[in-house]
Amino acid sequence: MASPHEITVAIPAFNEAEIIGQVVTALLASGPWREVLVVDDGSTDDTGSVAEAAGARVIRHPYNKGNGAAVKTAIRNAQGEYMLIVDGDGQHRPADVLRIAEALGTYDLVVGARAKGQASRARGAGNAVLNWLAGYLSGRPIPDLTSGLRGARLAQLREFLHLLPNGFSTPTTTTLAFIKAGYNVTFLPIEAQARVGQSKINLSRDGVGFLMILLRVITIFSPLKIFLPISLIAFALGAGYGVYTIFDERHVTNSSVLLVTFAVIVFLVGLISEQISALRSEGRP
Repeated sequence: MASPHEITVAIPAFNEAEIIGQVVTALLASGPWREVLVVDDGSTDDTGSVAEAAGARVIRHPYNKGNGAAVKTAIRNAQGEYMLIVDGDGQHRPADVLRIAEALGTYDLVVGARAKGQASRARGAGNAVLNWLAGYLSGRPIPDLTSGLRGARLAQLREFLHLLPNGFSTPTTTTLAFIKAGYNVTFLPIEAQARVGQSKINLSRDGVGFLMILLRVITIFSPLKIFLPISLIAFALGAGYGVYTIFDERHVTNSSVLLVTFAVIVFLVGLISEQISALRSEGRP
């Protein structure tokens, strides 16, 4: 089990002056952390000043870069051996943060899985689809792909730093990267409280981004998970249509040949990508 003295609690924050002081105060009171680090991502209010007054170490971005960019700044500057990432909007209870911390050391990545029903119906449905797809692509059930509360070994976070986007897909990327790299990952149930202020994630705008990040990470670590189903579907369509036209028109159509050829090419590209992925993994520290 990791000691709180080894843990940096990082809070990416943008325009959270209304609540950030309470978040920092509650965290400092909950345990003897190595530090509470707030990355003020170009806020136009007093987020940085309020956090500093509450006792946090504050790093300021000169302009808004995105939640992921703030997390990357925290990863580069954290002083602990482990890092806990906590949202700055008051959603996460200090008791849950402590539970995540207690599992560090045994696990390389610990994710707080939020209870169902706390999001809107549309957002809950979108999260459910992403969780299912991520579970299929990664090969294990993922109850909450986008939870902002998570803790990890700092060395492993830095290993995947180049994969992290500047936007809101850092939780997605870290979860999939840790699982596909073979690190120990667990999900602990948590209760998310109502956030203060408005959510900065828009389902219609960011949903496609989450999906693209998911596909990108899986393509890096396990490309056949994506290439093989596409190849099989194309082959089944081409072969099936070819058999139909042989009996119906007494010849094989160009469409059938093109679909089968496409299936073979996609499979071979996936096979080569899988070999490149394996070679890349062998070169990891």
